[in-house]
Amino acid sequence: MKRIVLLAAAVAAFALPASAQTQEAFPSYIQVNGRAEKEIAPDEFYLSVVIDERDSKGKISVESQQRDMIAALKKQGVNIEKQLKVANLSSEFFKKNTSVATAKYQLQLGSAAEVAKVWQALDKLGISNVSILKVSHSRIDSLKEAVRVEAIRNAQQSARTLAEAIGQKVGKCFYIWDSNNDIMPSYYNNALTMRSMKAMDAAGAEGAADEEPLDFKTIKLQYSVQTKFVLE
Repeated sequence: MKRIVLLAAAVAAFALPASAQTQEAFPSYIQVNGRAEKEIAPDEFYLSVVIDERDSKGKISVESQQRDMIAALKKQGVNIEKQLKVANLSSEFFKKNTSVATAKYQLQLGSAAEVAKVWQALDKLGISNVSILKVSHSRIDSLKEAVRVEAIRNAQQSARTLAEAIGQKVGKCFYIWDSNNDIMPSYYNNALTMRSMKAMDAAGAEGAADEEPLDFKTIKLQYSVQTKFVLE
């Protein structure tokens, strides 16, 4: 027990000089938090589209539905090579090896209006197994960096405002703590979104999709930093 106490005392003794040196180097400083946030409208919409023979009770093959889907997407202006990807193909044990039971795709679209139009086109083909995987922004990385920079600038401005109130000036920043986690893309309640599209479709408003009726929430970027500035 004595050895443990002595060891703790020794650690404290080593820590004290370092703390004392910091206080001696910067005897007067101000500590402030900087914050910044930005809301952006998504311009990347990732959809999951599943074609299943059972949806047509085996009357229409997956291959036939695939051809119809691709034709409908092209009619809506979708670049099949760039925006449509095969996510998965599967066959059931009771089917022939050459027969595909289901086909799953990932479709990337660029606006809420485009999502609505594509959903309506697929629904008319009997392809109703469509869900929204996530939404994001094509410049999400650069936008995140811009908001983080704004947060540190906000901290500096706050320090200046407080220092000037007491007749002092802010010197260099000697401490920055950025504890932010990465911002994840927004995810959605698919059931609610699909109900909104069904209601729009039932209303029979042919041009409603052009007005982007779907209520997609904005992506909120929020960052904060802790800083310490020398007071002069």
